[in-house]
Amino acid sequence: MEVQPKLTIEDFEKATSNIELLEIIKQKEIPFEKVSKVLFYEEELRNLQIELIKLQQWVVKNKKRVAIIFEGRDAAGKGGNIRRFTEHLNPRSMRVVALNKPTEVERGQWYFRRYIRKLPNPGEIVFFDRSWYNRAVVEPVMDFCNKSQYHKFMAQVPEFEHMLYEDGVIIIKFWFSISKDIQLSRFTSRIKTPLKRWKFSPVDQKGQILWDKYTQYKEQMFSKTHTSYSPWIIVKANDKKIARLECIRYVLSQFDYKNKDKARTTLYPDPNIIMRYHRSVIQLD
Repeated sequence: MEVQPKLTIEDFEKATSNIELLEIIKQKEIPFEKVSKVLFYEEELRNLQIELIKLQQWVVKNKKRVAIIFEGRDAAGKGGNIRRFTEHLNPRSMRVVALNKPTEVERGQWYFRRYIRKLPNPGEIVFFDRSWYNRAVVEPVMDFCNKSQYHKFMAQVPEFEHMLYEDGVIIIKFWFSISKDIQLSRFTSRIKTPLKRWKFSPVDQKGQILWDKYTQYKEQMFSKTHTSYSPWIIVKANDKKIARLECIRYVLSQFDYKNKDKARTTLYPDPNIIMRYHRSVIQLD
């Protein structure tokens, strides 16, 4: 019986990076497809997060205001993406915004007011885990707003974002697109996993039942709010890890920060994963 080659402690000590470890695995002819994917992901993520630190330093120095919006159906991977963006950034010049449902006082105010208070200050990046676009999709689907409120929002949001654009706020809007079967499998995983169970809610449960209604409203949202100054960026997110890498690449590609040319990996996203709305007529969801 042929003895299969194995990795030794010396192999691990000799390798100074995931890439070198992968090369040793290849040389020993050990089956490595799954290992290769994991090592590639970890190495790419590390290199891209180094670039995010450089970008943040540039944002601080140049007093830029950057708002990155993460939208999509429930379980599309918004929170996981935000964690990979932020885990090594300086918290003093970065915030994550995930607002609860509006209070009684907030319901009597102009809809955008509570979001305006959370916009980035000079030298700051703000990550919105859902945003004012709740009123474009989730609220009308779940009957959390009436038709008048919905139509008023849809008329006002392009003007609101144009004012932010003219005032120098840089807005990046991601929509994470997943298929119905992937959403269901992620819901099932949340229910079965104690550490993820808190993520599942009655609203999530309705996501599968109201799938087509969600589709109708998100398409209306794209058609009315995808603009030259604030475009929607569609992310094919069935593969969580690939989506994370490509989202970071997209953000990095939008800025000319210091030492960008010294990056250890490509900073340009895969156009088959990341694309503007008008280039993605056929979406996963």
